[in-house]
Amino acid sequence: METATTLTGLLQSVAKTFPSRRAISLAGKFDLTHSHLHELVESAADHLIASGIKPNDVVALTFANTVEYVILFLAVIRIRATAAPLNAAYTAEEFEFYLSDSESKLLLTPLEGNKPAQEAASKLKIPLGSASLTKTEEETKLTISLNHPDSGAKSDSGNSVAKLVNEPSDVALFLHTSGTTSRPKGVPLTQHNLVSSVRNIQSVYRLTESDSTLIVLPLFHVHGLIAGLLSSLGAGAAVALPAAGRFSATTFWKDMIQYNATWYTAVPTIHQIILDRHQNNPEPVYPKLRFIRSCSASLAPVILSRLEESFGAPVLEAYAMTEATHLMSSNPLPEDGPHKAGSVGKPVGQEMAILDESGKVLEAGVNGEVCIRGENVTKGYKNNEAANTAAFLYGWFHTGDIGFFDSDGYLSLVGRIKELINRGGEKISPIEVDAVLLTHPDVAQAVAFGVPDQKYGEEIHCAIIPREGSTIDAEEVLTFCKKNLTAFKVPKKVFITDSLPKTATGKILRRLVAEHFISKA
Repeated sequence: METATTLTGLLQSVAKTFPSRRAISLAGKFDLTHSHLHELVESAADHLIASGIKPNDVVALTFANTVEYVILFLAVIRIRATAAPLNAAYTAEEFEFYLSDSESKLLLTPLEGNKPAQEAASKLKIPLGSASLTKTEEETKLTISLNHPDSGAKSDSGNSVAKLVNEPSDVALFLHTSGTTSRPKGVPLTQHNLVSSVRNIQSVYRLTESDSTLIVLPLFHVHGLIAGLLSSLGAGAAVALPAAGRFSATTFWKDMIQYNATWYTAVPTIHQIILDRHQNNPEPVYPKLRFIRSCSASLAPVILSRLEESFGAPVLEAYAMTEATHLMSSNPLPEDGPHKAGSVGKPVGQEMAILDESGKVLEAGVNGEVCIRGENVTKGYKNNEAANTAAFLYGWFHTGDIGFFDSDGYLSLVGRIKELINRGGEKISPIEVDAVLLTHPDVAQAVAFGVPDQKYGEEIHCAIIPREGSTIDAEEVLTFCKKNLTAFKVPKKVFITDSLPKTATGKILRRLVAEHFISKA
């Protein structure tokens, strides 16, 4: 295949090269081939043009993980417009913020709609559209209904998708950062950013048309969208979507087996749910996987080794962020080198350096800020000069993460600059404390965080979720910490809980956990 400079171009060449291979399945319901998916995307794109959507317009989409969403997402970027996927579980206030911040011109929902989203759209006078896919013996058809003011007016003017050529510089995707410290920042990503990232992911995991995966992460976020869905489609490989529209532990292995999955990618929270289920309710047989991928939050070495023992596949931890169109570094497949527990691997397809505060590159073993540059990196946040000045210093993009390279060039993360706990001048990595807590056999999930303290400036607390049936108490946790951590790293207080506040993507934000338990205390 010729080297495409846009994601759309790559997917068009895949549809020509692997027309009859399976592209996407709705678990237990139906399959679409790459050529069929391509036809449905082109037809949806024509609908959107007829409704008056122009290049550079932003189209918001709020769906569960459905085939309709995948088709519409690809159709929006096909007509040189910008897709802004939104979490269907947002409140009306949140929808209002994201829709106005992205300056959306149209909101697409499933047929049954989404009340809070529609409320926000009507308040902002944004037109609505919905879509549903029907499958009969004869054909699979996507029905789109739009109440756009220009709807139908242009359909006779000969504006068809066939005349549109996608440019590498087209802004294809608009997302917001998860906002660990401030209001979410808008991140525009181009067709070129997308195709570069998809290529990086394909190369490091050697994805080909014979691969297959089950999507367990939400497709409104880069991890599931880029690493799970688009990298698979771009390789001519196949994806299956769970029938429930989201991750379901009960159907996970059944779907993985039915669709001959060769790998899956998830956040540590989901890996832990899969492990817990395996311990309490093992499957009669597990598929033979090439690898299991973990990303979006740090994976404790003990969880990594449990996954490898349970499912007989290498577990490759990676490091990614929205601004890098997902992937920055990853552990390699066994045939390409060792994978190291507690490390997020080597840079993939981009330059990476550890810089000190004056912009000097630091040598191996020394902590500093992880900085990157490459074709996959956004050109800058939308309408946010202050954030851009801070993020693009010294010719590098600054991630806000502290880390170091070992002598083999593998990166280890110490934590977010803003999340490091400063206890009387001693800098403590909460990731390190989490990892120790998780080695206790009765601890299912754990998170350490800093709280203000009059004597030390900051003190360390932690919250844990015990394993099912365990009676572990705070005293036991503290005794365990004292054995396994230097004295100043031992949490002062332990909260035992049955749930931890998480973001929509299953990420545990320390700031939220800290706020939650400080208010309790």
